[in-house]
Amino acid sequence: MEQLLEEVRSILDVECEYKEIETDDDGTFEGYASVFNNKDLGNDVIRKGSFQKTISEKKPNQIKLLYQHKTDEPIGVIKSIEEDNKGLYIKGKLVLGTQRGRETYELMKEGALNSMSIGYRLQTDGYKYDDKNKRRIIKEVDLMEISMVTFPMNPKANVTKVKLANMDVRELEKYLCDVGMSNSVAKHSASILHKSFNKEQCDVVDSIKHLINTLK
Repeated sequence: MEQLLEEVRSILDVECEYKEIETDDDGTFEGYASVFNNKDLGNDVIRKGSFQKTISEKKPNQIKLLYQHKTDEPIGVIKSIEEDNKGLYIKGKLVLGTQRGRETYELMKEGALNSMSIGYRLQTDGYKYDDKNKRRIIKEVDLMEISMVTFPMNPKANVTKVKLANMDVRELEKYLCDVGMSNSVAKHSASILHKSFNKEQCDVVDSIKHLINTLK
């Protein structure tokens, strides 16, 4: 049972080292939009150098700063962007004269919105697949946008919330496998969640927390 609990807990912690953000009072912030050599929830690994072509060909403000990957909700501008040994480090500024920019700024100050995620185009020669480790190695991307997001690196195309009311047991089991659970734990967990949880307006993170309490 303890092993089961540890595996379930790990799903909540999986992205914890991906993002670092600091904010200033004028709406400027800086942090890592991507981290190198670290497998994400979609089994992708981004290598150092992947962003160099974008950096050389685009001005920072040509890379859009969005809210939750919504193309109709720009929230500011990218001021600078560079690769270091850790990842893609950016400096940006939120436009505080807009409602969404102000809201994002307030949420960032309180730590309620503290993660970034990237949107990019990928050519066929920009990656290779590692069959042994079941992961995609990305070596060059065309970076289009950087978003402030609630939950980064979700395997379902950055969809941050999944309503359990729309999922049967098998769909829920598959989702839990996608985010890193073993097949046996996902099967057991999906059954518990589907039977015991109130499925009204609940996202996956809250659901997994409930699962941990149930297993205890």
